[in-house]
Amino acid sequence: MSQANNNGTFWEHLDELRGCIIRALLVIAVLAAGAFAFKETLFNIVLAPAHGDFISYRWMGAEDFNLKLMNTGLTEQFMIHVKVALYTGLLLASPFVIYELFAFVSPALYDSERRPAVRVVTAAYAMFIMGTMVNYFIVFPLTVRFLGTYQVSDDVANMLTIQSYADTLISMSLVIGLVFELPVITWMMAFMGFLKWEQMARFRKHAFVAILVVAAVITPTTDMFTLLVVALPIWLLYEASILIVRVTNRKKITL
Repeated sequence: MSQANNNGTFWEHLDELRGCIIRALLVIAVLAAGAFAFKETLFNIVLAPAHGDFISYRWMGAEDFNLKLMNTGLTEQFMIHVKVALYTGLLLASPFVIYELFAFVSPALYDSERRPAVRVVTAAYAMFIMGTMVNYFIVFPLTVRFLGTYQVSDDVANMLTIQSYADTLISMSLVIGLVFELPVITWMMAFMGFLKWEQMARFRKHAFVAILVVAAVITPTTDMFTLLVVALPIWLLYEASILIVRVTNRKKITL
């Protein structure tokens, strides 16, 4: 039975949304301020992939690496500190932000829609965090190690800035996090009847080529090992998506 709640005027709903946004922004601001205050801890984590003793390099047996970063602007280090703290605050606050947004939207959902919605939101968040971790421990270190040591000539030394490093880390975290939403997106499409597992299986070869292109864009490198390391998780996500869509299709048939 439907229990969708559509009571309340437009302005009342707008008031609720404003309160939701204000609470979310306050939590983000508090956590960002906390991250900003713990500068040493924050940048020990951020700069860890720039050193050869980073755990990923030890796994790969490639510890002879130390990236020297520099600062070229008067306000650059401070602004990078602020940017990284804000991103960290947003990342830490994201469960609360998602909860607030869902609490605002859920009264308008039918009972039959709430459970799938909770599953989608939870899965999407979990996959984004997983993608962020994969980037931090695998994709970004490999990219930094290759591009940070790449030289067209011994006469040309690399002088990398902290801004370039931090911007690359943040942007790649966002991109890989979004790429990891593939199973969630395909499940939603299958749930709504727009996607069949046979279609995904039929276009496996095309998908592999597309994955290699995406991996090449994410890691602009000619190193085949790095390219394959980046492409492998995406390919596994595609295969997992086929299984998820197959199960979803079968469940819809039996309903």
